[in-house]
Amino acid sequence: MKVDAMLRGTGLGELATEAREREAAGVDGLWSYEGPHDPFLTLMPVAEHTSRVALGTAIAVAFARNPMSTAYTAHDLQVHSQGRFLLGLGSQVKPHIERRFAMPWSSPARRMREYVQALRAIWAAWNDGERLAFRGEFYSHTLMTPFFTPEPSPYGPPAVYLAAVGDQMTRVAGEVCDGLLPHAFTTERYTREHTLPILEEGLAAANRSRADFSISFSGFVVTGTTEEEMAAAARGVRQQIAFYGSTPAYRPVLDLHGWGELGVELNRLSRGTGPERWRQMGELVDDEVLNAFAVVSEPDRLGSALLDRFGGLADRFTYYAPYPHDDALFTQATEVLRRG
Repeated sequence: MKVDAMLRGTGLGELATEAREREAAGVDGLWSYEGPHDPFLTLMPVAEHTSRVALGTAIAVAFARNPMSTAYTAHDLQVHSQGRFLLGLGSQVKPHIERRFAMPWSSPARRMREYVQALRAIWAAWNDGERLAFRGEFYSHTLMTPFFTPEPSPYGPPAVYLAAVGDQMTRVAGEVCDGLLPHAFTTERYTREHTLPILEEGLAAANRSRADFSISFSGFVVTGTTEEEMAAAARGVRQQIAFYGSTPAYRPVLDLHGWGELGVELNRLSRGTGPERWRQMGELVDDEVLNAFAVVSEPDRLGSALLDRFGGLADRFTYYAPYPHDDALFTQATEVLRRG
């Protein structure tokens, strides 16, 4: 299993230093995300100042961009990184697409399938000289002249990963993508009983097998060297679980475990006012829920606990630790995961 990390820095100079240090420390991949900064721009210094690590977006919001714009950026990062770029896409939810990005929203799974197909058609035009004649329900790309055609990538197109929670988007990942980015708001039971069977349906529809596919999992971990550190870690993870659990689109995970009412109450509290509501929401996540979503363990036993949960599920793993911590906490676990 490869062990990755999320980028912490934001400034370009800061990111260059971080990338060099984390590659030297043995990280296998570095991921950016669509938050307060552009997820692609932050990867430029990572590509420039490393030579081994993979670099990817986890995620970039697909529907905030058209396929052509994304194709150009991903192509450039693939070439600049000498074939190390992983394009991780996600759909986001309707209010953000319409009200934050002022872009159209409809039929997200069908739209995403077509989006990835459009990317592949554009890259084939650039890399293989195929005529660009993509016509779909949502996107149409039929014009590509030499002036606007970049040099072919010597490394081929980037691998495309797709973030998914629901059945339809998971099936799309299996049908047209190279990898899956399961949302951190999932459990081992939901993944094994629900996500993997749906993914297999998508792979089978495309005449592919699991061996042709990669799963990159960002998993919650609660760890620390003292009782105080463990308690602080648990609080941070409980609040993050509560935040995700308040989103109606993620309710099926709670429903599988019989915790649907928890999702209803979290959603109600999230629509309140004042910062106190986030603490209250976290307190609703009891130990049973916490242990279902997170691996809770001391540092010396964390690796074996992670293998028990994610062995056979994940090809790449990223620690999701939303609390102050030293990365040295994960050193032993990382060694176990790589051996396992």
